[in-house]
Amino acid sequence: MADEPIVCDNKPMGLQVEAGVHWWCACGRSGHPPFCDGSHKGTGLQPVKFETLVETTVWWCQCKHSKSPPLCDGTHKRFR
Repeated sequence: MADEPIVCDNKPMGLQVEAGVHWWCACGRSGHPPFCDGSHKGTGLQPVKFETLVETTVWWCQCKHSKSPPLCDGTHKRFR
């Protein structure tokens, strides 16, 4: 069974990202949020792949409970 993800923040993180593949931290243990740094090892949780063809601003989920990861869907409001 997987560990529960750690809530990093109760609001999303808006970041402009370059075109390409990005790996979102789903466990909340990364030292470089919102991106995976491998800290999930042993938790049973896995990073989520996000790919964009153009440079864009992404609103990354930081509560780690979004129903549409890695994007914020407002779920963080229940962690206030």
